[in-house]
Amino acid sequence: MSVTETATNMSSHNTVARGMVLMVIAMLLLPLMDGLAKVLAVNYQVTAGQTTFGRFFVQASLLAPVIIVIYGPKALVPKQVFINLLRGAIMSLAVMIFFATLRYMPIADAIAVFFIEPFILTVLSVIILKEQVGWRRRIAVLCGFAGAMFIIQPSYQVFGAVSLMPIATAFLFAVYLILTRQFAAEDNAMSMQFVAGIGGVLMLTCVLSVGNMLNWEDFSSPDIPEFGIRWLLIFAIGALATVGHLMVVMAFRLASASILAPFQYLEIVTATSLGYWLFGDFPDALKWFGIAIIVSSGIYLFLREKAVSEQDAVPQSPETFN
Repeated sequence: MSVTETATNMSSHNTVARGMVLMVIAMLLLPLMDGLAKVLAVNYQVTAGQTTFGRFFVQASLLAPVIIVIYGPKALVPKQVFINLLRGAIMSLAVMIFFATLRYMPIADAIAVFFIEPFILTVLSVIILKEQVGWRRRIAVLCGFAGAMFIIQPSYQVFGAVSLMPIATAFLFAVYLILTRQFAAEDNAMSMQFVAGIGGVLMLTCVLSVGNMLNWEDFSSPDIPEFGIRWLLIFAIGALATVGHLMVVMAFRLASASILAPFQYLEIVTATSLGYWLFGDFPDALKWFGIAIIVSSGIYLFLREKAVSEQDAVPQSPETFN
């Protein structure tokens, strides 16, 4: 191997390593947002709607000046305006439902059930994107759902239908990722996230208005006139979400999805630690068994997709077509 090839390989490995580091930091950071949302709901009676509105408002407010300074005012408007508004609207509903769940469920339980999202994404990829999925990945999807049932079953006995809400979050997030996958290459990542923040604010304004009229406790906007710890926590949630998701975008530009995706399961570490430290919650043995099934199935699913992608990328010999 020549010196040039060695230097190129080292540079490639360093790039992937930086992507992995960014992904690890992001996955350990983002559950802090969920912990703060639960603190707001349990200790300060702030609704999921209010917290989510603040999260997306802060995202748009933080990104706007950064985009103007780096790229100029024109970069505030991406090519796919409607699609990115839709992405934000869908994401805002997903986050709001998840924040509402955290009022009642332990953080680790909610995130563990949410981890069926990769399996829902696989199913939607077949239905919407017409992607081919072999029998091995179908079995992995079924195992993932089975693992979720181990977590949901005891949680349902305690929390009722609330324990199913992370599934709704997972479905909406999978749809959000489908849209992102189709249109991400057409626009700047910051511009996409800025307009998504605007879309989230618009959607949540509608939801909060309806929630106030119907007196929905979790999806309404209570009066919080004083500036204090509540607003500081809401700002912190928005800042964490903005920084964390930008780190994820940067990571995916440095390394492939198949390498980075399994790192999503690191969220369980922070989520379990926060749940135990702040609220005394810790998953029991049956839930840990379900988490282990979901994590194992998810990692297999991503490794299988990586293997299939590498196989498809290898040029076939003429004999293959005989």
